[in-house]
Amino acid sequence: MMDNWSHCTNLLIIRPDNIGDVLMSSPAIGAIKRRFGSKITLLTSEAGATASTLLPEVDETLVANFPWAKHDSSVSAAHLSGLMSHLKSAAFDGCIIFTVYSQNPLPTAMLAWAAGIPRRLAYCRENPYELLTHWVPDDEPYARVRHQVVRDLDLAERIGAYTNDDRITLTVPDDANVQAMVKLSRVGVDVGRPFVIFHAAVSEPKRVFPLERWVALARRFLIDHPTQQVLFTGGSADRVLTDQLCRLCGPRTFSVGGLLTIAEFAGVIRQAALVVSVNTAAMHLAAALGRPLVVLYALTNPQHTPWRCPHVLFPYSVAEKSLQSRNEVIRYVDRSLYREKVNLPATDEVLDAINGLLNRQGESQLVC
Repeated sequence: MMDNWSHCTNLLIIRPDNIGDVLMSSPAIGAIKRRFGSKITLLTSEAGATASTLLPEVDETLVANFPWAKHDSSVSAAHLSGLMSHLKSAAFDGCIIFTVYSQNPLPTAMLAWAAGIPRRLAYCRENPYELLTHWVPDDEPYARVRHQVVRDLDLAERIGAYTNDDRITLTVPDDANVQAMVKLSRVGVDVGRPFVIFHAAVSEPKRVFPLERWVALARRFLIDHPTQQVLFTGGSADRVLTDQLCRLCGPRTFSVGGLLTIAEFAGVIRQAALVVSVNTAAMHLAAALGRPLVVLYALTNPQHTPWRCPHVLFPYSVAEKSLQSRNEVIRYVDRSLYREKVNLPATDEVLDAINGLLNRQGESQLVC
């Protein structure tokens, strides 16, 4: 199997999801880059494309919000037709499709097949017949559940891309670090003093950690740590939330929603003493940058926990039935792994975790 890929010099990798998904695929992308020395083009969503700017192994990025993946908006049929023409003209030697176990790769495989890409690798639950030349039957989550990083690395190994380095490696430009500190100074942050990041913004409502608990946590943290500052972070759409948290929590808190590019945000995370986050891209950025991390983790994706960083994980059940997925694969996981309700963590528990990590910088800890 691997012999068919050994002379590939122009590879397409498709990861049609969000920032965190692209970051978790990056160790596998790096393994492919090192094995073949090929040009790597990443086809991903608008959100995923922002993460690709931080990945040194990606040479070119193509952008499309596919209608078979979850996005706020999707490309038109005409755009897809134009994309397929572009893929044809690019003359890729092969295509690797990375997916979460709950996704069907066949629409993406159809695009690669129609574009005439001769080698097409992916996990697939059903027989893809000619859509995939290299089909790996998907036994997740029914036989096992792997971390997403491991799942993607295992797929890369099917074509001979082995590696001993499974870290998520980011490249943060120096000017992004400088500009981030300038922006923070403009909103009143004393960049010469320590700060922590509280990231309450979510990409899906089912991952929400209640506002009043964020407020209680931040207020208590600031009392216990009089030299620290708290940055409430998020994207442009989260500015109302970060402003509200700032108003409710008072002095030494700063609303940073929508202020930073992703590269600048990575630079700020690198300087933070600690990050407290829900299960979202901020968590994966912090993990990649090796920052101590406390995660308020709604039980939705067991394979997306922080990777290779000091962290404390606080899982809790998705509260509302209406927010639970209609995807039968995810519902199977919910029934199998999440039968018992897990309550929200107490503020004291989270504070103890924060203090423990601040006192033991670099020591990994896990609460299940």
